[in-house]
Amino acid sequence: MSPTQIIVIVIAVLVVVAVAVAVRSMARRRSLRNRFGPEYDRMVAERDSRAAAERELRERERRHSELSLTPLSPDSRARYAAAWEELQARFIDSPADTVGDADELVTRLIAERGYPTGDFFDQIAHLSVEHARTLTHYRDAHEIHLRNAQGEAGTEELRQAVVHYRALFADLLGEEPVRPRLPEQRRPEEAHPEPREPQEAHLEPREPQDLEPRGPEGKDPGGRRLEQSHDATNR
Repeated sequence: MSPTQIIVIVIAVLVVVAVAVAVRSMARRRSLRNRFGPEYDRMVAERDSRAAAERELRERERRHSELSLTPLSPDSRARYAAAWEELQARFIDSPADTVGDADELVTRLIAERGYPTGDFFDQIAHLSVEHARTLTHYRDAHEIHLRNAQGEAGTEELRQAVVHYRALFADLLGEEPVRPRLPEQRRPEEAHPEPREPQEAHLEPREPQDLEPRGPEGKDPGGRRLEQSHDATNR
């Protein structure tokens, strides 16, 4: 074999190896993008290079594989769904307290699924492997929760925090936690009952009036006095 032929063969082998490495790298990158979604782009923007971001995401996958995750039983799922529905109903009367309760309930669910709950950033890292597409909601909710603890969050921010918490809560639960509301039985003394809209089971924010705090002395936030039903004998 001539020296020229040897050089050609070596070059051909190097090209094949380079192509194989490039294909493998592209496949791993595609896999990370598919798994982490928006979290992939976030990591690339935060790290010095794409390679550093991908190393971090692969490390998250490794740490996640060491967890002993537990699926919820039907009873646990029903219990959490009922707890969330009750929590969301309390927002009308106590929005600030409800956001703190939502943070605690979500943290409790995270722990029951088997994720660590000590440090918020560790939570994010572990949750990102399977729940990356709702992490932006969790980050936003947590930020509002911290401002709420300092008394710096407004009512609309608190309403948004509950919506954000619900997104991750539903993702962990495996279903939308708010069940459709059943029609309430009409009482004889209620001559003109107000119609109730059923709650929709999806992740879109509820109508603003469903999460608006009540004003003092029976007035709504717009200042109008709420009508009350009276028995004919009390008029």
